[in-house]
Order: sequence, then C-alpha cells, then structure tokens
Amino acid sequence: MADGRKTNGGHKSAGRKPKAVEQKLIEKLSPLDDNAFKMLKKNIDKGEKWAIELFFKYKYGMPKQSIEQNNTHTMNDFNIKDLLKFDNPKP
Repeated sequence: MADGRKTNGGHKSAGRKPKAVEQKLIEKLSPLDDNAFKMLKKNIDKGEKWAIELFFKYKYGMPKQSIEQNNTHTMNDFNIKDLLKFDNPKP
C-alpha cells in the first residue's frame, strides 16, 4: 500500500526523510553541539559575516521578503488573426 510520499523512479529517496532517520541524525550530531556553538561564537567574535548572519537568521528568523511586481500588458496592436490562421477546406 502506498504511504503517500512521492517517489523518484520507484525509490523512496525523494522528498523529506522519515522522522526516524532525522532523529537518528540529530542523536549522532548532538555530542558536537558544544563544539559547534564554540566555533560559531569564535567566528562571530572574529567578525565573520557568515557567522553573524547565521546567528541572526536562527535567532530572529529571516526578514520578510517583498517582491515588487510591475506588469504592463498592452494589447492595442494585437490581432488574433495573425496568430491563428486556418486553411479553408476546399470542396
């Protein structure tokens, strides 16, 4: 029976990994937490831009992004007959 996930060519590698796989990875990485935070602090103290950005992105989240849309469509010089040409069938 299908589990509702999309597959890539029949393999279950497409999409998000199951929660159990994610949890196993978290458990493997957890012993590195203290060292990772120390290295992040060290790079923030050095003024590394990537470390400062990473800190703020996780601390406060990404700022809202807005996209300015300015679409102008002109149809004054448009003639549908130029796009669609039908051949009249000959009797």
